[in-house]
Amino acid sequence: MDFYQIIAERFQGTIESIAMSVDEMAGPIAQGSELMSQVLLQDGRILCCGTGPDAALSQLFCGYLLHNPEQERPALPVFDLGASTGIVACDEQSQLIASQVRALGQEGDLLLLIDSSRHGNSMSSTIRAARDQGMLIVAISCNENNALADVIEPGDAHIEVTADEQAQRIELSTMALHSLGQLIELSLFGDYNQD
Repeated sequence: MDFYQIIAERFQGTIESIAMSVDEMAGPIAQGSELMSQVLLQDGRILCCGTGPDAALSQLFCGYLLHNPEQERPALPVFDLGASTGIVACDEQSQLIASQVRALGQEGDLLLLIDSSRHGNSMSSTIRAARDQGMLIVAISCNENNALADVIEPGDAHIEVTADEQAQRIELSTMALHSLGQLIELSLFGDYNQD
């Protein structure tokens, strides 16, 4: 078995997915970073969540905003709403997250929701809970997740990810999260790469 060929095809597929997605994702990513930056400038907090593998992406984003080893800066007020990355029913996890949003979310905060599933509707209750708390919403989701798209409103930032495989949707979501973090830092602290 030629492992190199399998690896090369995987990398090439990811590169092509990223290149094909830039035009449709750039605007929503910019909108999401602007919403997040405004919330942080007004002393709000960002509450992040996802279920299954998306919970790991939520942790990744929170870690980045709390500490960027490439730039000395204050930690930003971001919280991971700790769903399990293990084998627990997504509906059960989403109810736990919605409860955390109701308990912790406040007007002026923002919910970052990550959902790479195609047809899941379990995270809709989390968005409704955030809206009830007066929070802004940034969602990263599969473009085929109509249940989630139905609860997104015009003032929300909706970053839609288009890919056939969940692994590629997760990779694209990761790229979106890194871009969000970079744009937030640029908005709040300027370009530290300039002399």
